[in-house]
Amino acid sequence: MPVPRSNPGVVVNNQSPAITISSLDLERIEDLLEIEPHRSSSGASALRAELERAAILDPAEMPADVVTMNSTATVVDESSGETRELTLVYPRDADAATNRISIFAPVGIAMIGLRVGESIDWQVPGGRSLRLRIREISFQPESRGQLHR
Repeated sequence: MPVPRSNPGVVVNNQSPAITISSLDLERIEDLLEIEPHRSSSGASALRAELERAAILDPAEMPADVVTMNSTATVVDESSGETRELTLVYPRDADAATNRISIFAPVGIAMIGLRVGESIDWQVPGGRSLRLRIREISFQPESRGQLHR
C-alpha cells in the first residue's frame, strides 16, 4: 500500500521521499503563507506540511537534480505516456496555458523538492488520480548560479 506524502493523494515511488528545499525558497513560500489569499487557500495546509518535513539547504548547495522554485521539469504521465514540460512558480507567475504551475496547486506541492526519477500521484478535478515521473530538469536556477532569483 502506498504511503502518502503529507498532501493526501500524493505518493512518491510508494513511499515518502526525503524532499529538499532551498532556504531562499522556504523563506519566500513561508512569507506567502502569511498573507491572503494564500494563507487560507486550499493547498496551504498541505504545503505547510511539506515545508515542515523538508531538508533545507543553502541555494549554493542545492543538487542539480532537485525541483526547486522556478525549475522547469519534463514529466511523464506514466499511465498514458504523455510528456509535459512544467515550470514550478510562485502564484503571481502561474499560467496554465504556458505550463507555469503554482506552488499552491496540488501538482506544484507534489513536485517541490522531488528528484529526477521520482514519481508523484495527485488528484485532478473529477477525482481521477494521475502519476507523473520527473524525467529531467532542463532548468534549475541554483545550478545556473542564479541563487537569488
